[in-house]
Amino acid sequence: MPQDLVRRNEQIRARELRVIGPEGEQLGILSRMDAILQAKELGLDLVEVAATAEPPVCRIMDYGKFKYEIQKKKQEAKKRQTVVQVKEIKVRPKTDDHDYETKVRHIRRFIEAGDRCKVTVFFRGREIIHKDRGIIILDRVVEDTRDIAKVEQEPRAEGRTLQMLLVPKK
Repeated sequence: MPQDLVRRNEQIRARELRVIGPEGEQLGILSRMDAILQAKELGLDLVEVAATAEPPVCRIMDYGKFKYEIQKKKQEAKKRQTVVQVKEIKVRPKTDDHDYETKVRHIRRFIEAGDRCKVTVFFRGREIIHKDRGIIILDRVVEDTRDIAKVEQEPRAEGRTLQMLLVPKK
């Protein structure tokens, strides 16, 4: 039941209503006053669930409990969704082999955890004239992670950096 269609009994304007009981049973077509009286006898609310139907459909229920259950369902759905983060690894064109291997291990750990990984080669000073070294490093990263990751964003230059985005293979 869409929440925007749910209305409290004060807002129900039709003379006759199709009424559904608290257990989901059909109570038939009743006058508005009879439906309100039945709801009050049970200590519940009369809630309009289908305003566009002819006659409008109303249900006898505990409206506060209904709103609470909707809120709980939203919270449960929010818990189940996974948040994918973008982790970033920065390297330089002069990064040594051992440091490079450590960074690749970190990239592998991030990818295996299901996160995206942005690999950035940043250049200082005159290193910028050797962009080919940065591209070689990024190509090497792609080769070393080919079994678990694929390139989502090809290497591209932005100012003094080269960036590439890796995502886990499905």
